[in-house]
Formats: sequence, C-alpha cells, structure tokens
Amino acid sequence: MKKLFTYISTPLFVGMVLLTSCKEKQEEILIWNDPPTSADTLYQNPVFEPDLADPSVVRAVDGTFYAYGTENTWSTGIHRIVPIVTSKNLVDWQYVTDAFATRPTWKTEGGVWAPDVTFVNSKYYMFYSMSTWGDSNPGIGLAIADLPYGPFVDQGKVLDSKSSGVTNSIDPCFIQTGTGRNKKSYLFWGSFQGIYGTELSADLKTPSGTKFKIAGGAFEGTMILERDNKFYFFGSSGSCCDGANSQYHVTVARADAIKGPYLDKAGNAISDPGREGTLLISGNTDLGWVGPGHNAEIITDDRGSDFFVYHAIDAKNPFLPGGATRRPLMVDRIKWVDGWPTIEGGKPSNTLQAMPQFNK
Repeated sequence: MKKLFTYISTPLFVGMVLLTSCKEKQEEILIWNDPPTSADTLYQNPVFEPDLADPSVVRAVDGTFYAYGTENTWSTGIHRIVPIVTSKNLVDWQYVTDAFATRPTWKTEGGVWAPDVTFVNSKYYMFYSMSTWGDSNPGIGLAIADLPYGPFVDQGKVLDSKSSGVTNSIDPCFIQTGTGRNKKSYLFWGSFQGIYGTELSADLKTPSGTKFKIAGGAFEGTMILERDNKFYFFGSSGSCCDGANSQYHVTVARADAIKGPYLDKAGNAISDPGREGTLLISGNTDLGWVGPGHNAEIITDDRGSDFFVYHAIDAKNPFLPGGATRRPLMVDRIKWVDGWPTIEGGKPSNTLQAMPQFNK
C-alpha cells in the first residue's frame, strides 16, 4: 500500500537591523510503502463463481485480462451464452457481458461450448464449439470482435464432423507458430475420438491441406503451448460433468514439432491406444475440489512466473440450479522441472497462494 505525505516549508524571515532575508518556498514530498497485506499478495481458489467452464483467457493491449466460458445457466432465469469476465490480476474477476446475445444460426441446435479466444490481426478471434450431448454432427465456428468484450460477429462454420471426418468435432485450440513468411496458423480439435490438427488459410476461416492426428481417443480440451523450441500438449481426460464424481484430469506430452509426435515423460507416444500422457493435475475429494481440467492458455506474469487457468468442481456444491455441473474458475502456479510443467501436489490448491504479479 502506498501512502503520500507532503511537507511544505513556510517562508523564513530573519530581521537584522534594516536587512530582511527570505528563503524561497520549498516543497518536500515523502513517499513510503507500507508492508503489503494479504489482500495485496495472496489469493485463494476459486477465483470466480458460480461457473466459467472450459475457460479461455486473453490479455488485452492495456494489460487487462478477459476470460470466456462455456454457455450455461448460472441461476434460475439467467442463462449466459459464452460469459465474459475481466480482471487486472488474474484472480479478482468481474462479469462483463455475454459474447453472444443469441446463438449462431449456422447450426440449428446445440450450445456454444469451449471458446478459444486469441488476439490476432488486431482483432479478437473466437473459435467455439456448437454441440449437444451425443451430437452426430457437432462443429466449430468462428466469431470476431474489435474489442475483447465484443460485440462478437459470427463468421459461420469452420468445420464439422461430416466435413472433417472427425467424430465429435468440438474443443478448438488455435495457435500460430513461426515468423514472417514462415508463420503458420493451426487449429486443433476433437473429443475422445482422437485429437486432430489442420493448417488454416490466411483468412483463418478455412482448413487448408490434410488434417493430421496428434493424440488418441483419451483426450479432449486440447491446449498447445510453444515454449523453448518445444510444443507442449495439455489434454483433459475422464468425464468433465459427473458432479462430485467427476474424474476429469489433465496430462501433458511434449514434441519437437507442432505436428508431433507428442511423447509423455517416459517417451510413450500419446497417439498410441490407451496412452494419456504425464499427469499434471487431478482432483481430491478430501481437498474439496474434483474434476480439474480443460485449461486455458498458460499465462506468464510480469515476473516470469507461469499460471494454469482451469475449471474444477466443488465437491460440496457440484451442481448449478438447472442441473448442469458447476465448474468455477481456478488458478494455480506452474513450475518447470527439467523441461516439464508441474503443479504443487498435482492437485488444485485450497489454501492461500502467492498472487501473480502484473505491473499494469
């Protein structure tokens, strides 16, 4: 906490016979810092309630964070179609608006799930899923906005299961790699039927070339991170939405090239049947949180620390009023050990933690 104290010296008059001297008016400003309080330095999960499932996070030009979540009914009569929340520090969040007033119309049924938002071409690109449970032809669409809080203008379908040949075509992840003429844009997607990627054309709306497979049928909620000339695959496994019984968890694999092969820490390819990767985080009923998963982009604070943003389920309060699984927003620090991400204890934290540090 910064306090300001100002001392202003008054004119000093000294009379000596008929001689008078006068010092100029001076201003002295004293500034000091009080010892920081827990409110300045610590936080505790969850960082936003009641729900922000399948989050995506983007940092705007002014340093403000915006997070986006799956469509859901937060309370009776209050339905959110991709809710948007904002924060200055990654832990104190406030609801802003919904990305959509009504659902996109290129698909006649389904909810808007798992948005993935990226600032690219001086605009905010949102790839999103449209699907119902057990949908025979789910798909991925694109919406674009000039500002992080919208309005998002729908651009229509990018792909669906029929056009791509990928069953359960949901959970998009957009990433660009390379520079200049070598820059390429990729879209990854899939849910428990294999994880696939495709290069996108320059308009970022059209799949280009032949799709390729990077992971087997154990995963959904893909997020790809490029770090230190490696590509890291974060994937969620297990059921996301079984309330307090959810076994959702996140595993990691690593590759030298964006198309793979992605290997776990033991050197096993996650494209092989039954391979899940190296465990990063799972739930623990005794700690109060189960089903952690479907993480957002890894956020690096201004001191170089990395933070993992994801949803989890409160084991004692697992459902929203409409019956859907309630998935609040969570944040935990990642530490890198021998080139692999780790989270303390491999579980969601439920005690006070050191806050991310941002200069803006």
